[in-house]
Amino acid sequence: MSTPTSRAPMLSTAEALATLLSAASPITGTESIPTLEALNRVLSEDVISPLDVPPMNTSSMDGYAICTEDLATADNRRLPVSQRIPAGHAPEPLKPGTAARIFTGATVPPGADAIVMQEQTEAAGNEVTILHSPAPGEWITAQGADIRSGSIILPAGTRLTPQALGLAASVGCAELQVHRRVKVAVFFTGDELTMPGEPLKPGAIYNSNRFTLRGLLENLGCDVTDYGIVPDKLDATRATLREAAQAHDLILTCGGVSVGEEDHVKPAVEAEGRLSMWQIAMKPGKPLAFGAVRRAAQQSDAATSAETFFIGLPGNPVSSFATFLLFVRPFVLLLAGMRTVAPRALSLRADFTQKKADRRNEFLRARINAAGGLDLFPNQSSAVLTSTVWGDGLIDNPPNHAISVGETVRFIPFSELLN
Repeated sequence: MSTPTSRAPMLSTAEALATLLSAASPITGTESIPTLEALNRVLSEDVISPLDVPPMNTSSMDGYAICTEDLATADNRRLPVSQRIPAGHAPEPLKPGTAARIFTGATVPPGADAIVMQEQTEAAGNEVTILHSPAPGEWITAQGADIRSGSIILPAGTRLTPQALGLAASVGCAELQVHRRVKVAVFFTGDELTMPGEPLKPGAIYNSNRFTLRGLLENLGCDVTDYGIVPDKLDATRATLREAAQAHDLILTCGGVSVGEEDHVKPAVEAEGRLSMWQIAMKPGKPLAFGAVRRAAQQSDAATSAETFFIGLPGNPVSSFATFLLFVRPFVLLLAGMRTVAPRALSLRADFTQKKADRRNEFLRARINAAGGLDLFPNQSSAVLTSTVWGDGLIDNPPNHAISVGETVRFIPFSELLN
């Protein structure tokens, strides 16, 4: 009697993620691009400020620049106004015993050590009466208060947000050195797949995963090549893998990595490279394939040919969405040169009860209600794509754990997982 083949134990989500990320390192290739065009790109080198910001002492208020010692000798605290200083104009040194009319952002004149805002003064003709006794430094933004010359303001590995671009511009950076974009090839298998706009034949379904995964990749700033729907044939799948491997850093597929007679992605990747099939103790998700496809040796390169990474996602729409966010996203961000890729989680109150615990790590679609707690989408099936639009994020629920109303749970917002 033959002995049944034992299955490999399922990996925990932490084990699977650690194994996946250990294989990733920043891609080679950088470029210098205009700061105005660098949104969402990843810095390949530190941005170091060549100057102090602000580059001089500036006024934080509209008012009058004075020397505080002059108030002790001024007649009735009345001072003549010796100059007017708008922002962007170089002032003269402050004449002893006088005040200078000054505006927000303007350079504080040498000799002045405080600003009195205009609401605390009375102006008459060419004189001003000071109604407040300021302390030295009051309403003055000191040179270098924000940034010191020579300091690192944006470290390598930073993904450039709009505010990061503004910070780079504030020290005069017209161009930034960034990693090139991660090149990702994506294709889908399944003769049942139909594109929106085409007639839906019996047994066919619309290919929602193509739209979701392309959008997720483009949202991460990837350079995406979409090979569309590949016929359910081994030779067609192998040909697409070979072509995609030549000019990409990652090949991403959805479905077709099982062991059925019509699932050709697994044998195709094994023939063109190497593949590990993982069973992950998570819900939704579970199956994930990771490996690499050989690149054909270039004629100009006598060295051994390189490889292109391969990740195969499950076919159910919520499963592919969740596994992308939890596994593909951090992998791509590491390839892109980012150093911190873990999403931040919140501790929030569960305003629901889930009595049935699952042996797997569940990622439950939920949203934040008006009271600051979490509501659970009523149908947590891996085929219910509406839950991903309704929800604000995923509850990371440990294995074998039932959730009681009022309990604090770990919640990962989509704003973190899509960033």
